[in-house]
Amino acid sequence: METEVKKRIEHLIKESKVFLFMKGTPNNPQCGFSAQIVSILNENKVVFKSFNVFDDETIRQGIKEYSNWPTIPQLYIDGKFIGGCDIVTELAASGELNKLSKK
Repeated sequence: METEVKKRIEHLIKESKVFLFMKGTPNNPQCGFSAQIVSILNENKVVFKSFNVFDDETIRQGIKEYSNWPTIPQLYIDGKFIGGCDIVTELAASGELNKLSKK
């Protein structure tokens, strides 16, 4: 991974306690999995920032390499990779998402 791309990703992740790399925007998700995570975050009143990977192909590919996770959306809390849709759904169901995002 190029150092410049890694620096940009790290800068984005640090913009907010909870950060979501997604397809589309929170108001206009462009895939079902991104929509589901946005819905979960909103239902749990989690404040988050996001990045639309369709806006930048280098970030779209770079984030997969950065996290060693092949799919998008990807959720980060406190700069740490949490997971994709299935993991976030499980964390929300168990109450763990609220604990992590509200610390």
